[in-house]
Amino acid sequence: MKSQPDRFALPFIRRSLIGSAVMALCATLYANNAMAVNPFVVKDIRVEGIQRTEAGTVFSYLPVRVGETFDDVKASSAIKALYATGFFKDIRLEEENGVLVVLVEERPAISSVDFTGTKEFEKDMLVKALSEIGVAQTKIFDKASVDRAEQELKRQYLSHGLYGVKITTTVTPIERNRVTIMFNVDEGDVAKIKGINIIGNKAFSDKELRQLLELRPSGWFTWYSKADQYSKQKLTGDLEKIKSWYLNHGYLEANVESTQVSITPDKRDIYLTLNITEGEQYTVSSVKLEGEMFGREEELKQLILLQPGKTYVGDLQEATNKLISDRLGTFGYAFANVTANPELNRDKREVAFTFFVDPGKRAYVRHMNISGNTVTRDEVIRREFRQFESSWYDANRVKLSRDRVDRLGYFKDVKVETPESPGTSDQVDVNIAVEEKPTGNFMIGGAFSQSEKFTFTASISQANFAGSGNTVGIELNTSKYNRTIAFSQTNPYFTDDGVSRAFSLYLRTSRPPALNIGSYTVKQTGGNMTFGVPFSESDTVYFGAGLERTELETDESSPTIYRTFVAQNGGPENGVGSATTNAIPLTVAWGRDTRDSAVTPSRGRFQRANFEVDAIGDAKYYRLVYEHQWWRPVTRWMTLALRGEFDYGKGIGGSAYPVFKNFYAGGIGSVRGYESSSLGVVDQRYYDAIGGSKRIIVNAELQFPFPGSGTDRSLRWFTFADGGQVFQEDAKIRVGEFRYSAGIGLSWISPVGPLKLSYAKPLNDLPGDRLERFQFQMGTGF
Repeated sequence: MKSQPDRFALPFIRRSLIGSAVMALCATLYANNAMAVNPFVVKDIRVEGIQRTEAGTVFSYLPVRVGETFDDVKASSAIKALYATGFFKDIRLEEENGVLVVLVEERPAISSVDFTGTKEFEKDMLVKALSEIGVAQTKIFDKASVDRAEQELKRQYLSHGLYGVKITTTVTPIERNRVTIMFNVDEGDVAKIKGINIIGNKAFSDKELRQLLELRPSGWFTWYSKADQYSKQKLTGDLEKIKSWYLNHGYLEANVESTQVSITPDKRDIYLTLNITEGEQYTVSSVKLEGEMFGREEELKQLILLQPGKTYVGDLQEATNKLISDRLGTFGYAFANVTANPELNRDKREVAFTFFVDPGKRAYVRHMNISGNTVTRDEVIRREFRQFESSWYDANRVKLSRDRVDRLGYFKDVKVETPESPGTSDQVDVNIAVEEKPTGNFMIGGAFSQSEKFTFTASISQANFAGSGNTVGIELNTSKYNRTIAFSQTNPYFTDDGVSRAFSLYLRTSRPPALNIGSYTVKQTGGNMTFGVPFSESDTVYFGAGLERTELETDESSPTIYRTFVAQNGGPENGVGSATTNAIPLTVAWGRDTRDSAVTPSRGRFQRANFEVDAIGDAKYYRLVYEHQWWRPVTRWMTLALRGEFDYGKGIGGSAYPVFKNFYAGGIGSVRGYESSSLGVVDQRYYDAIGGSKRIIVNAELQFPFPGSGTDRSLRWFTFADGGQVFQEDAKIRVGEFRYSAGIGLSWISPVGPLKLSYAKPLNDLPGDRLERFQFQMGTGF
C-alpha cells in the first residue's frame, strides 16, 4: 500500500479523517467502527496509482461529482463500488484542499498461463477450460480464481482415473504489474480397476452381470478401451444396464441399492462393490389398452408385445410404447404419449399392464430444415424427402426421408429431430442434420501372397460432384495385368420424377496374372447408357444399351479355351493370332434397396438382378446376375450380414459363351483366403484358372464395434465364413466342389474411402489351389 507521510502531517484534519475512516470501513465491511467524515464540497477529483485502468472507469464508479458534497455515506459507497470491480488490490480516499484524491493499487494482470507435465490432456483444451473460470491471458489476477482453476484441473484428472495427480501452481511477478502462472503437473500413474464385487445376486452369476458392464478390471484390450479406468458416468450407465437386464428377465423390483468405490493408499488400484436387491420374478397376467384410440383399438392391440402367461420383459414394454406412439405418428399425432401402468400381485408374482394412450393434438409439419451440408446442395437432400411441409406429420415418411438421405452415401451420419414449433401446439419442425464425408475416392486394392508377394491396383472416382448429387468417375487402373481408362457419369435425377441416367466410355486391357504360364490379351473398347425408372420407394428398374468391340490376342502359350475362341471367330485355324468381335448388349435390371445406410448398414436388404443379352452381335450370348445382401442386428452391438450371388451365362443359337465374359471367384469380395480369380476349372496345359459361365458365392459376417469405439459404426471388426465356386458352361453345379474359408477382418470408413482388411484360413483347399491369407481392398462395400 502506498504511504503518504508528508500529506498526513498537514493541519487539514478532515483529509486524514477521510483516509482513516475509509480504511476502517474496508477492514470491517464499512460498518460499525468507521470514523465520521466531515462533509466537504468536491472542487475536483484526482486518481493516482492507475497503470492499465482508464481514469474514466474509476470516475464512473464514484457516487459523487464535482460540486457535490462528499460525506461518509458516499465514501463507503465509493469503496464498495471500486472493490467490486475486481481491478484493485487496495483503495484509499483522501481530501486535499477540497480535491478528492482516489489512490488505488491495481491487481496485476495475467501475462501468460502455461503447463508442464501434462500428457493426459491437450494444452489448448486446458487453456480453454481455465479461461471459462477467469484464469487466462490479459485477465485480472485473482488468487481465488487460480485456486478454483487448480481444483478444476484436479477434478479433470480424477475423472480420468489419475488419483495420484499433484499440481503445484507458481505465480511469478514480472514488469508492468503483470504475473505469469505456471501449473506444474505430476500426473502419477492411472488408477486401474482391480476388482468388481457383486453382492446380493442369486438369479444370475457374477460372470453374467460383469459381462454387462462397460467398466471392468484390467485385461487384454483395456489398454485401448480404457474400460479399467473408473468414471462416475460410466458407473451410472453400468448400473442402468444391470437394472435393464433384470427388468428383461421379469424382476420388476430389482435395484442396485448401493455402490462402494474404494482406492488403495497408493492410489493405484480401485475396487468396486455393487449391492443388488433382486426381488421376485413376475409373469404377465393381462394387458389392456385405455385412452383415445380413434376406433383403432384392435389395430393397436396387435402392436402389444407383452403376452399374458409369459415372463415380463422390460424391452418389450418399451418397444410396445414406441410401436403404438409411432403408429399414431403415421396419422399426424407427433406428440402421442403411451404410458404403461403396472399392477403388481406380489402373492401370485404376477403383473397386469394397462397401456394408456394419449395421442395429443394432430400436428402439421411447418418446416423441413437441413443443416451440416457444407458441400452438398440443399436440393440434393430435399428431393429425397417423402415428408412434405404443410402436410400432416407422418412418422413413417420422416423415417423414410432419413433413410433415403442416408442411402445417398454422401454422409457419415444423418440425424432427425422433430421439435415442437415455437409458439404453437399443433405444428412441428423436422430438422435433418447431416455430417458430410469425403466423396472423392482414391480406390486401391491389393494382397500379399507367397508367390506374387504384393499386388496393387488403383482407380479414382468422385461421387456427389461439386455437391450436385451426380457421380463423375475417371477410372485409371494401373495394375500390371489389368489396365483401364474409363469415364462415367451418373445423374440420379435426370428427370424431376427421379428417372436416372448413367453413361460410360471405357478402354480396358486384361492380361493373365504373373502366376499364369499361358499368355493372352483382351482389349475392350465401348460405351453404354442406362436409364433407371423408380417404381416404388425402394425399387428401380433399369434399361440400357451399349456398343462394345473386343479384340483377343493369343500366342502358342495361350490356354486352349482362348485359342478355340479365336479360331471360331475369324482367327487362324490353330487359334494363334487375334480375333475381333462386336457386340450390342441390351440390359434390363432391377434393384431394391431398403438399407438404413449405404455406408455402414445394420438393417435392411440390397438386391439387384441384371439380364444382359446380345442377339445381333458377333458373339451371341446372354448372362444373368443376381445378388442379395441382408443385414439384421443380433444384439445391440452385433450385426449379422449375409450375401449371396448367383451368375449364369450361355451362348445363343449354338454359339459358345464368350470367354471374355467369364465369371471368376476367389479373393476379397468373393471367397477370401484364395487368390483373386483363381478358383474353378484350370487349363489342362498350364493349370491356369480360366473362369466359367456359372458362379455361386455365399458370404456371412458377424460385425462388431471395435473395442473402445462405442457405437461408432465407421470402425468395425468382423468374423466371416465364405463359400463359392465357378463352373464351365457344360458342367453341372456341384456343391461338393465349393471352396470354403473362415477368418477375421477389419472395416473402416477412412478419410479416403472404405477400407477392408481380412485374414482368412481356407477350410477345404486342395493341392493346386492358390492361397492368399491376407487381403485388403479400399472402396469395397461388403
